[in-house]
Amino acid sequence: MAIGISRPQSRTSTPEDDVARRLLESSAQLSYDPLTEVDWETPLDENFHGASPEWSTLYGTAYWNELTDAQRKALTRQEAASVANTGIWFEMILQQMVLRDIYAKDPTDDTFQWALTEIADECRHSIMFARGAKKLGAPAYRPHRVAVELGRLFKTTAFGEAAYAAILVAEEVLDVMQRDWMRDERVVPFVRTINNIHVVEESRHMKFARDETRKHLARAGRVRRQIHSLLIAVAAYVIVTSMVNKKVYANAGLDEERAVREAKANEHHKSMMRSSCSGLMDFLASVGLLTRPALFFYKRAHLI
Repeated sequence: MAIGISRPQSRTSTPEDDVARRLLESSAQLSYDPLTEVDWETPLDENFHGASPEWSTLYGTAYWNELTDAQRKALTRQEAASVANTGIWFEMILQQMVLRDIYAKDPTDDTFQWALTEIADECRHSIMFARGAKKLGAPAYRPHRVAVELGRLFKTTAFGEAAYAAILVAEEVLDVMQRDWMRDERVVPFVRTINNIHVVEESRHMKFARDETRKHLARAGRVRRQIHSLLIAVAAYVIVTSMVNKKVYANAGLDEERAVREAKANEHHKSMMRSSCSGLMDFLASVGLLTRPALFFYKRAHLI
């Protein structure tokens, strides 16, 4: 039975309250427990990919054409695990930024309670990704030390639209690729389940991030908008370039040096990234965050 969210109103309802209330109701009706929804017990079947092969960083290259089917599957499993580990890293940043944003605010507000609900979702997602990466037979892939320290600085200093738009960037990029993976019968079933859970629950987070970005930008002056547009773009560049750790190639039994070289020049993968971000770029342009300096970093990350 669907559970409705209702509570006494102590003040006039705002559009932000209405959005948060709808998100709380959606969460009550459609949320998952990965500990019971995902098949953690069945041993890994190495006859499956870890992600849709078209999303592999080597797909379409000369090296990919030389790989055996087993090598391709091993590579996509390592790449999927790397993406999951990057997701954990950014979800930890996200949780801290949201907590800081709602600190000392009215806990009876629907917006406050939705923010805590989102944090709870992200905690479950991080555990789910961690268990999924382990089951894929991958090590703990971590972003480069510079990216880790930049993330530490960003989560401590970013506020308002800079925080929520950066959250949106990370979630939108993952969302498009995971929608492909969850429908692809070539992908190992437990990973498809993980992706389905993440897509369903992150759709609410993206709605909230878009609304919060618009709300904060309504109070932002020209200088702040220019600074934050650049900060968001740099964050996007760091996130996207950290998704696939170069160690995935050696761990899949490939020549790491050659794989890194061909992945960097892979026009197919760059095209996949650009197409996946078209909606995101349209949104950033509509709210005035696609400035000329920001475009430099989005182009470097092959998001536009």
